[in-house]
Amino acid sequence: MKGTNQAKVLIADDDTLVREAVQKILRMFGHEVVAVPSGEEALERLTAELDLIILDINMPGMDGFETMRQINRRDLGIPVIFLTGVGSMEYAVKAINLGAYDFIPKPIEDLDIFNIKIRRAIEKRMYVLQERAYKENLEREVRAKTAELADKNRLLEEYSRNLEVSALNTMLTLQTALEEKDMYTAGHTIRVTNYALTIAQAMCLSAEESAVLERACQVHDIGKLVIDVNYIRKPGALSDEEWALMRKHPEIGANIIKPLSFMQQELFIVRHHHERLDGKGYPDGIGGTELDILTKIITVADSYDAMTSKRSYKVNMDTAAAIAELNRCVGSQFDPEVVRVFSEVLHKKRKTGVAL
Repeated sequence: MKGTNQAKVLIADDDTLVREAVQKILRMFGHEVVAVPSGEEALERLTAELDLIILDINMPGMDGFETMRQINRRDLGIPVIFLTGVGSMEYAVKAINLGAYDFIPKPIEDLDIFNIKIRRAIEKRMYVLQERAYKENLEREVRAKTAELADKNRLLEEYSRNLEVSALNTMLTLQTALEEKDMYTAGHTIRVTNYALTIAQAMCLSAEESAVLERACQVHDIGKLVIDVNYIRKPGALSDEEWALMRKHPEIGANIIKPLSFMQQELFIVRHHHERLDGKGYPDGIGGTELDILTKIITVADSYDAMTSKRSYKVNMDTAAAIAELNRCVGSQFDPEVVRVFSEVLHKKRKTGVAL
């Protein structure tokens, strides 16, 4: 685009005399002109470098209206002026409906008016190009900003995941250190996690549910960090005062997890892993449908490990006795379906001789 004083104009007219006359006039006004005798040739010479197209209407083969329809399909935004010796209202309406910029009858009698119409059409082309350039620049900027934001979001998500992993690993380290202080509780968290995930797999829980369950198992006893380790090691029964303090560890564990926004589901499980189906557990005394399936699973897994592990204050049960105890407490302490599934898994493992 060279501006309104010098533009590139395409003219299509089958009348040689008219075509050459208009070409001379346009060159006199300082424009570069491409002149062709038909609509077909006009389409062949059509490029985005053109600033204006002047079309005769009544041309053999492809007339001016059909030529403009084909031009419109290219969507180049080049204004079209119809130049015709048939100045009927029907033609004018048809030209306007096709999106023509103007309609000029021939012969051209007033060169000043013709020049004004040509310049205004070229000015429109300038505005179209400026608008398109603005939109393209805006789209590029939007794409660039979107990509930049996406990169920042990825970095933030990665940073957030790293923080989550770091926080979880810190708690795991602390809980492992706590368990290792007592030979009887060493490995408890690993075993409970293994049992719980085995149940989850047998019950066809989703990957998301299993991930939540795994994290909850890994930190379910984190509240014991603030409990006197001598209570855990005590060979005999706890006193009422000691037992009251020991029963606070689920609530304390939930409070430790509470600031971690990514572990709110785990918080519920940790707080309620000592609740019972009949509502006689602690710390909140909830039961039944108030407990979700993940909490019901960890309750069974935790209790089974407590039954089958050596403790300073009791003799551990074998697998058969522990399964019998789980089934005895079905409906009161444990969920029937969870116990049924876990019992089946344990029986299969015993038959195959594979350790769980």
